[in-house]
This record gives sequence, structure tokens and C-alpha cells, in this order.
Amino acid sequence: MKRSALSSGIKLSFLTFLSRILGLVREMTKAAFLGTSDLADAFGIAFMIPNLFRRLFAENSISVAFIPVFKSYLEERAAEKDKTGGTEKARDKELRLFLNSVFTLVSFFTALTTVLGIILIPYIAPLFIKDASQSIIPEMVFLTRLMFPYLAVISIAAFFQGILNSVKIFTPSGFTPVLFNIAVISAAYLLSPRTANPARAMAYGVIAGGTIQALFQLPFVLKEGFRPAFTGLKCAFGNPGTKRVLKLIGPTVIGMAAYQVNDVVSTALAGNAGSGIVSSLQYSLRLQELILGIFAVSVGTVILPDLAGLAKRKEYEAFEKMLSQAMHIIALITIPISFFLFVFGENLIILVYKTRRFSDESVFLTLKAFRFHIAGLFFIALNRIIAPAFYAQSDTKSPTIAGIGGFAVNILLALILIRPMKGGGIALALSLASFANTVILFVFLNKSKTIHTGRLVRPYIAYALKLALFSLLCVLPLYMFKQQLFAPFAHLHRFFAQGIPLFTAALVFAFLGIGLLALTKDASLMSIVRHVRKQSD
Repeated sequence: MKRSALSSGIKLSFLTFLSRILGLVREMTKAAFLGTSDLADAFGIAFMIPNLFRRLFAENSISVAFIPVFKSYLEERAAEKDKTGGTEKARDKELRLFLNSVFTLVSFFTALTTVLGIILIPYIAPLFIKDASQSIIPEMVFLTRLMFPYLAVISIAAFFQGILNSVKIFTPSGFTPVLFNIAVISAAYLLSPRTANPARAMAYGVIAGGTIQALFQLPFVLKEGFRPAFTGLKCAFGNPGTKRVLKLIGPTVIGMAAYQVNDVVSTALAGNAGSGIVSSLQYSLRLQELILGIFAVSVGTVILPDLAGLAKRKEYEAFEKMLSQAMHIIALITIPISFFLFVFGENLIILVYKTRRFSDESVFLTLKAFRFHIAGLFFIALNRIIAPAFYAQSDTKSPTIAGIGGFAVNILLALILIRPMKGGGIALALSLASFANTVILFVFLNKSKTIHTGRLVRPYIAYALKLALFSLLCVLPLYMFKQQLFAPFAHLHRFFAQGIPLFTAALVFAFLGIGLLALTKDASLMSIVRHVRKQSD
């Protein structure tokens, strides 16, 4: 219980790094089999649709509503058992009924949505594809119907993850995405010769991977003494704990609905902007999510239970310190990476994706989106750290309103920028909307009576500007000598032609950056060094 956020974050980050690398391999597999073709767009849209509902039913609902309520049940049970010497059974029964009720509601709503989605998708699919590609719509309908049950199994997996994370067990949940990616990659290579097209093979892998994610976590849940089972719907809706969860979910559903509409409209605009735009945006986002998943999601996942506990005990000084530490770590990572990838983004895209059906045109389309996605990396990561500060205090309204504000900015800018900038316009709109979301979150945080926002934000802005200056100083010499760095390897296979100079540039950039941080005795760097030394002793 006393493990530091940094220690848990490093462990989870390693697992997430592994899963994101395999996620990248999965995207490389998709690029090799589908490129930026109409079929690639169809698969991307078909997978996106159940994913939209997954975010609604699974990830966000579990993190913002289930974990804080479940955490309170656990703490109340522990306090009661301390008083009675471990003989109190009433709290155990309340906890069991609560878990059964949530499990029942998650299963019911996801099953109902899956059935409706399968029935209605023929009427929804034409909204996402431009007129010249109408022939691909039947295939998109088939792929969506094939993958819609993924929603049900991945929601159960998220429920199991919420249970484990609440008791500070992160490893099983951190490992399940690895299994998912292995399932999809394996299906692409093993089933493609046996299916009508590679997209169908990958769709079968999606279903298999989601099922494995749920089944893998179940033994760990059972080992902790939790045995979720179905109960009556009347009992599930009437449970006091689920009422609290639903009350917390209410504003979140509105905010998430705005986010989902945001994603849907952006995808529809991309689908109607030309062939390959949807898939190029997804390839770009996969690279961005590699970084976000390793750091922002990991840190946010680890600090949420601790923040919830500190908020319940009203230890707001420690709450603010933990939040500040997480924000500084995110800035230390994302700001330098953004500068580096803005200069070397094209080389990274060629290294990762350029094979088989991924042409020079595919590289061009993906790079246009990637540079604008990278511009918003810091703000997207920061939002994923600030939002848990509200959720930990059972405040879902503020991040919901901020999300709606970001949604409005994104849609407005996407509509303006899509015509002159195509995929790049949609990516830029997302980055600017993430900045707007960050500003709104800080405005709401400033109204909080528990957090001294000025004390938190003012030094943080100065720190972010310092990192931006250092990053610029480190990347400029690399930019000036970029051609000379890559020229000696140009005749080699792309893995070596791009990989060797890219790796060398990254090492030089990191060496220069760490040197500047060490010279200025950066507090965050010193904290990480002290932690590493302590762990090695």
C-alpha cells in the first residue's frame, strides 16, 4: 500500500511499453496487408465503432465511477474489521452484492448495445465512406458485425481490471493488451490465406484477443477473494453502491458521448475527404498512443487509487504533491519527445510502416497527420493526469464540461480545416482541442477549495517552458546535420537505413538533454536518480 507512484508507474510502464510495441507491430501488420487502401479504411472504421462504446462502458466508467466507489467499500470493510478483530461479515456481504450488481449491469448494457449495433450497422456505415467508395460498404458492415461482440468481452475485462487496480494489482491488467496484440497479429498471418481478405482475419483476431483479456484476469480476481456473479436486474439497479456508481457515471456519459460524437464526426469527415485519410490518421495516432500509453495512461492509472484514498482522508497537501509530481514527470517525458519526433517523424514512419502496400503516398499522408498530432502530445498527456484529480474527489462534472468544450473546439476547427488541410487539418484540430481542454480543466481546478492551483500551475508553466527551450537547443544541431547522419546508411534495408541513424540521433538528443537537466539540477531528474539508486541498493 505504501509503494510509491513512481515505483508502480515504472513497473506498469514496462508492461505498457511491451503492449504498445506489440500494438505498433499490429499496426505494422495492418500496414503490410492493407496499406492506406479503402479496405484499410473499412477495417479502421469497423473496429472504431465498437471501440467507441468500449470507452463509454469500460475504461472511463470503470476509472471514474467504479474504482472510487469500490475503494470506499474496501476501506470501510478494513476499518470495520479492525474494530471487530476480523469477525465482521456484514461488510463482506455488502461488498459482494455491490460487485455482483455492477457485473450484471455491465454485462446487460454491453450485450444490449452489441445486439442493437449488429442490427443497425447497415444504416450507419454509409455515413463514413465517400461516394466513390460505396462498393466497400458491404465489407465494412460485415467487419463491424464480426467485431461488435468485442465490446462485451472487453467491458468484462475492464471490470476485472478495475477490481485488481483498486487493490493495487496492476501487472495482470498491464499484460493483457500484450495478449490481445499477439492474437490479432497471429490471426493476420495464420488466417489471411483462409479468409476472403486480410481484414477479416484481423477481425477474428480482435474477438479472440478481447476474450483472452477477460479470461486471463479472472484467476487473479478469484485469488483476491472476489467472485462476481449475476444477480437480478432489479437488485442490480437498487443496490446502494451501483446507485452511487450510476450517479458518478451520469455526467461522464454526457462528456463521453460528446467525445464519441467528436470521434465519429472526425472519422466521417476523414472518410469523405479521400481514400486513405482514415487509415493514415489511425497509423499516426498509433505512434502517438505508443508514447501516451507508456507514460500518461500508466501514471494516471497508478495515481488514481492513491488520489482517491488521499481525498477520502482529506490529506490534500499530499494529494497536491502527488499530482504535481505526476505532472512534472509527464512534462519531462512528452515535451522533449515532441520536439524530437517533429524533426524525425518521417524517418520513424518509414522505419515502422513502409513495406508491401504502404507506399510513398502512404508515408506522405501519415506524416501530414503525425506532425500535427505530435504538437498536441503534451496537452493530451497532461489531461490524462489532471482528470484523475477530479475523479478521485468524485467530481465527474468538471472534466465532463471540459470534455464538451474540447469537443466543440475540435468539431469547429475540423470543419474549417478539413478542406484546405485534409487529414492534417483533423489532426491539428485535435491538438488545439486538447489545449483548450487543458485550459478548461485548470480553470475548474482553480475553483477547487482543496487545491492551491496557483502554487501548482505557475512553477509548472515555468518548468514546461524550460523543457521546451532545452529540447530546442538539443534538437537544432541534429536537424542541421540530419542529412549527413542518414546518408551513410541510405543503401541499406530500411530497418538499418532509418533505424541506425534514428537510434543514434535519439541517444545524442537524450545525452544532451540529460546533461542540461543535470547542469541545472532539475528536481524531477534528481528524484528519478534517487529512486533508481534506492532500488539498486
